[in-house]
Amino acid sequence: MIINVGGRTDIVNYYTPWLINRLNEEYVITRNPYNHNQLTRYDLSPSEVDAIIFCSKNYKPILEHMHMIEKKYSLFCYYTITAYDKTIEPKVPDIDESIETLKDLSNIIGKEKVSWRYDPMLLTEKYSIDEHFKCFEYITSKVHKHISFSVFNFVDMYNKVYKNMPEILEFKEDDKHQILTGLIKIANKYNMPLQSCAVSNEYEKYGIRKSGCVTSKILEDSNNITFKKIKHRGMRNGCTCLPWRDIGEYDTCLNGCKYCYANKRPDIAEKKYRKHNPKSPILIGHINKKDQINNAKQSSFLKIDSKQQRLI
Repeated sequence: MIINVGGRTDIVNYYTPWLINRLNEEYVITRNPYNHNQLTRYDLSPSEVDAIIFCSKNYKPILEHMHMIEKKYSLFCYYTITAYDKTIEPKVPDIDESIETLKDLSNIIGKEKVSWRYDPMLLTEKYSIDEHFKCFEYITSKVHKHISFSVFNFVDMYNKVYKNMPEILEFKEDDKHQILTGLIKIANKYNMPLQSCAVSNEYEKYGIRKSGCVTSKILEDSNNITFKKIKHRGMRNGCTCLPWRDIGEYDTCLNGCKYCYANKRPDIAEKKYRKHNPKSPILIGHINKKDQINNAKQSSFLKIDSKQQRLI
């Protein structure tokens, strides 16, 4: 089983003490986002977890724990650094601070286990295509020696994104062509592999590789493990990831990003955060009498010899 730490909320940035408690106690309980009283218990012992996927906009809170985590688990880290200021990402560290933290992370676990996400790309009057190129090259020049590859993606225009960010401009096909051509040119200048996320094959003609963020190849190359032949079905259209389980909860991220797909409104996340207890087995609140807890059906995707080697 693969565990995702960062799909529904930025656990690393705001809930690291809770996460460390869960890894130490080797289990976690999550709520079904569509059935509040239905809960699932996951065994987090190293023998049951093939890998942990991290995704965050600030790894500073967890840096001191990464050596311990790496000793117990195979892992891969996605570090999101975008072009946007506090008007769009109110509580995210600025670019230069994020770059330095990424370097620290890479020095701890190795560049082969770190990727930089320039995601999502969106357009406003302020954040034009030229502004994106300027920022993308600046970040690339600073991080390309500290990562294994970079990932970009265009913003998903959910209804909540339109509502929370009315200033956003829709991409035209000519815009996308210009952006794709410009990004790969910059990436090639620094010999930085660039891949897309959850899209069709059309970007490959630009030299941008198609891949998922959680693939057997990425995890094998970075952790010296071997997976069985498993279909990469993904979690949404165009996604080519291995199946994974998210231990977060929607509407709990305090970053306040206006384009966020996982939060309805920042005030909801702040209200939920006040119910957070780092010692609870569940991210928000506590388990109630009406809650029904089921043990997850966990199975390994690793080949037997690879799993035994890792545990040894």
